Amino acid sequence: VQLQASGGGLVQAGGSLRLSCAASGRTISNYNNGWFRQAPGKECEFVAAITWRGGSGFYADSVKDRFAIARDNAKNTVYLQMNSLKPEDTAVYYCAVKTSLYGSYYSERLYDYWGQGTLVTVSS
Repeated sequence: VQLQASGGGLVQAGGSLRLSCAASGRTISNYNNGWFRQAPGKECEFVAAITWRGGSGFYADSVKDRFAIARDNAKNTVYLQMNSLKPEDTAVYYCAVKTSLYGSYYSERLYDYWGQGTLVTVSS
C-alpha cells in the first residue's frame, strides 16, 4: 500500500484545513486508518483513527471536538478535517494503515504502512 498525504499548509489560528490520504496499490476499505503528527523536537503522537467500518472515529484529547476523521472507500481515501486550529497543532501530519483488526489504535508501532507526511503550520 502506498499512501500520499496532502492538504497541509500555512493557516492562521482559528482556521481550518482538510488533509487527504490517498491510497494506491491496494484497497484500504478493509483496514483501519490513523493520523499521527510530529512537532519539531517532539515525539510522534496519535491524532485520530477510524475503523474499516467507518463511524465517528477515535481522537486524542487535544483535538477532540475540533478534528474529524472520515473515509471514502470508493476513492480509497481517508480525510482529516481540522477546525479551530491552534499554534500547538503545528506539526508534520502522517497518515497510516493498520492491517490488523486487533490491538490499540493509539500506538504508531501497530501501523504497517505510512505516508510521507504533510506539514501543517498554524500562525498565532
